[in-house]
Amino acid sequence: MSNAILVVGGGFAGLTAAIEAAELGHDVYIVEKSPWLGGRVAQLNKYFPKLCPPSCGLEIQFQRIRNNPRIKFFTQARVVGFRGVKGDYTATVRISPRHTAPHNVDFSLLASSLEGESASEFELGLAKRKALHKDMPFAFPSRYTLDLSCLSKADTARVAGNKFLDVTEQPRELELRIGAVVVATGWKPYDVTRLTNLGAGTVKNCVSNMQLERLASPFGPTGGRIVRPSDGRMPQQVAFVQCAGSRDQNHLNYCSYICCMATLKQCLYLAEQNPQTRITVYYIDLRAPGRYVKVLEKVKAQPNVCFVKGKVADCVQAPGDTVRITAEDAVRGEKLTLDYDLVVLATGMQPSLAGEDAPLPLPLDEDGFVAGGEEAGIFAAGCARMPLDVMRSAQSGTAAALKAVQTVKGR
Repeated sequence: MSNAILVVGGGFAGLTAAIEAAELGHDVYIVEKSPWLGGRVAQLNKYFPKLCPPSCGLEIQFQRIRNNPRIKFFTQARVVGFRGVKGDYTATVRISPRHTAPHNVDFSLLASSLEGESASEFELGLAKRKALHKDMPFAFPSRYTLDLSCLSKADTARVAGNKFLDVTEQPRELELRIGAVVVATGWKPYDVTRLTNLGAGTVKNCVSNMQLERLASPFGPTGGRIVRPSDGRMPQQVAFVQCAGSRDQNHLNYCSYICCMATLKQCLYLAEQNPQTRITVYYIDLRAPGRYVKVLEKVKAQPNVCFVKGKVADCVQAPGDTVRITAEDAVRGEKLTLDYDLVVLATGMQPSLAGEDAPLPLPLDEDGFVAGGEEAGIFAAGCARMPLDVMRSAQSGTAAALKAVQTVKGR
């Protein structure tokens, strides 16, 4: 039997669960598929409730992990095998090679000299990245990772002789004995390319809400300037399309909970950068739970923000790289056709497990959220369970950690 706990996913919920369990005296293993901890929060410009940058909350979590010897984490890792019974499981974890030294080496000069580039997953396709990269300045672990598939022949020769790089490093597997599991696999933005009527992927200057977060971030592809991807010009007319793919039987059946608040936050981004920017929000319903209603009131009070209750039918390319929207104004009973410099699709959150083969014995509902498993000592946290904001994700991480601790103590 084991008192150790496995946390699958190193986002905010997973980090919270791991820290809480470790501080109660349990060994904890974090398995994260990306090269760095932090999850989706690391991609945000600011997050609720305090509208602080992600480094604010994450660096506190990272420091707690550094200072707690009971926590071990594995990045670029996945659970590929799982066997046993409640209280006595063995998880097989496969770790992909990082190809860089196990300590912090500044590869910035070498990275910038490389020729090969690839679309940046972290920047959601808004920028390119080098084969040798570290996607954020506060990355944890503070190590670069090397993508061999992105190297040119000249690049391969350049990195081969570096004593801090190992291009021959191979994947490895290890087995972990654990008594309970916290599943905090998080969420992914809904695939906007499926929203063909809204111009996603085909119409210039039509971006998703997560892409706008990267544009607004001081560490993003534009250094924090919200500009049109096509020409780098600051937009004067911006439209937000709410429920893009959400509450739709052809896409996501449910409300993603966070999209309205994300749009309100992004209206403030735009107003701060350029008070003359005209912003229109097309919505079905506006959801600002609890104290967040004050944010809604603040945005509604902005003289340059207009709210239109009505559904957007389509977005098409228009002259000057503008985006033409056809929508309804349900209150006035009018059909609107208007051009905007930039259109932001408020796409919903989809659980990361949707459409994936999970190695754990996890029952999923029709949308991909975890719908059980507690009887086996497997507990879901954060957006693996349901759509949640950062604060509620942290709370669910604490709850899942306590359940896991009770499982291994009460076996």
